[in-house]
Amino acid sequence: MSFDAKHFLKTVSESPGIYRMLDADQNVLYVGKAKRLKARLASYFRGALNTKTQALVARIADVQVTITRSETEALLLEQTLIKELRPPYNILLRDDKSYPYVFVSERHPYPALEFKRVRHKRNDGRYLGPFPSSVAVRESLALMQKIFRIRNCEDSVFAHRARPCLQYQINRCSAPCVDYIDQAAYRRDLEHAILCLEGKSEQVTEQLTAAMETASQALDFEEAARLRDQIQQLRRLQERQIVDTGSGEVDAFALAERPGGLCISVLTIRQGRVLGARHYAPDNGLDLASGDLLGEFISQYYLGQGREVPNEVLGSHALPDGELLQSALSEHAARRVRVAHQVRGHRAQWLQLARTNAEQHLDSEMANRSQLSRRFEALRDALAMDTAPQRIECFDISHSHGEATVASCVVFGPDGPMKSDYRRFNIEGVAAGDDYAAMRQALVRRFKRLQKGEGKCPDVLLVDGGKGQLNMAREVFAELDMVGVQLVGVAKGTTRKPGLETLFLETIDNTLNLDSGSPALHLIQHVRDEAHRFAITGHRQRRDKARRTSTLQDIPGVGPKRRRELLRFFGGLQGVRHATREELARVPGISASMATAIHQALHG
Repeated sequence: MSFDAKHFLKTVSESPGIYRMLDADQNVLYVGKAKRLKARLASYFRGALNTKTQALVARIADVQVTITRSETEALLLEQTLIKELRPPYNILLRDDKSYPYVFVSERHPYPALEFKRVRHKRNDGRYLGPFPSSVAVRESLALMQKIFRIRNCEDSVFAHRARPCLQYQINRCSAPCVDYIDQAAYRRDLEHAILCLEGKSEQVTEQLTAAMETASQALDFEEAARLRDQIQQLRRLQERQIVDTGSGEVDAFALAERPGGLCISVLTIRQGRVLGARHYAPDNGLDLASGDLLGEFISQYYLGQGREVPNEVLGSHALPDGELLQSALSEHAARRVRVAHQVRGHRAQWLQLARTNAEQHLDSEMANRSQLSRRFEALRDALAMDTAPQRIECFDISHSHGEATVASCVVFGPDGPMKSDYRRFNIEGVAAGDDYAAMRQALVRRFKRLQKGEGKCPDVLLVDGGKGQLNMAREVFAELDMVGVQLVGVAKGTTRKPGLETLFLETIDNTLNLDSGSPALHLIQHVRDEAHRFAITGHRQRRDKARRTSTLQDIPGVGPKRRRELLRFFGGLQGVRHATREELARVPGISASMATAIHQALHG
């Protein structure tokens, strides 16, 4: 069966990460990285492709993705996998004795940053490196030239220039070839670039910050703005990376579970470098709790399969028999093995990355066309409909004690979520916390538009909330004379545990209780949970927009000294607003708790 690219792309994340293209025998054909996985992968299946790329695409039987936190992390992971797997369609470097360096000549008054691959360094200049790959060198050079405007032309070209080249026009070079910058200023920029390549970008940032303040006090605002932009670019360069820390032998296990779906992702880290993630879908026939299931899986993964045990095993859930498992793994490995789920720093970030990959893989699996088709057919039988529904809509309400109430409407079809048809309704003019009135307003607005010819009519309408919300929907349908739509109210069980829901069909007297393993119930739960997620997201956005009026002066504990340090560190208030909690905590005088308070004040 040929690869269904159109359906696959509907499930791919917009996050950065790497992708592996596999053939029918599950051999890796190609490994690539992307800043936005969905956009990058979509480019392989549309538009004009060269002959070699067409040959690659023709052999694709499956595509596996691993999400990372940034494009830089994706690059590092990509290079690790290429070296390990050596895919036939990737460019493979020869493993000889020459290594890639950045070279700075000592013979030229305006040296360039040059890429060089040498076996033995000579005494003709400075060699920075070696770097792990030529890709790493070229990307580092491009970044340094963008920030510090260092020339990248050949010496012969430099010697014969009469006017600036295009690199000057696009602000990638300071044009020393035509004396637009003096030698001292150029050398200062070059030294800053060298310090950054040596890992001393914090030192450069401090120097640039002092220079920015001097320029500002001298009323040279153009120079101050240029230095501010350099500082902001360096802050992004200094973002802490979690893919390659240099140390750490860890396996991170993350469990993602939804009604009718289960995924455990194993993120493998060796010598501090993420080597990739693998995904499993074990059968939870005994309906074990998440911690018990994860503990059973980890036990079988190592003790039952004879796999090598790393120094640390991290789990996304607390393991009831965690101490016993730690003792057994330590005995099996003949050394101390740590089993934990509450961790900090890089370990917490690795564990979060495993969770993200588990969630993404589960989303992809649940959107599988054959599984969706089976669920729609099961729902047809459960509701005694003549044909399977082609359009299901579900409404939900979200607010915080009546504040910023939002109603959501999500739409599902035989191919899964129809996100272009999702709608949110900002609820106005109802009493705080009156979910019935909020539901009424949303339904009236939705179906009045339908009567005007806007949108499509659903076959099934789900309302989350049970009897009261179902009666409200019936009243609205009666007022608007709506017919031909199957109304279903979804009420949670007494314990609110998934699988114990009661369905009300059209009226509160007509109840339906489906088995917890029913594909029809799994579809209803999936749609209901998506409506809940979409409503909460909209509510938070609306609430945060209303609250996002804080400035640094309004934050308790942030006095003049801390404000000054924050603005110095990030180059202005805009940089502070865009900073993460971790970046805020790196500012002198800002503790982790203070960073959290600042972030919450600025973002709601």
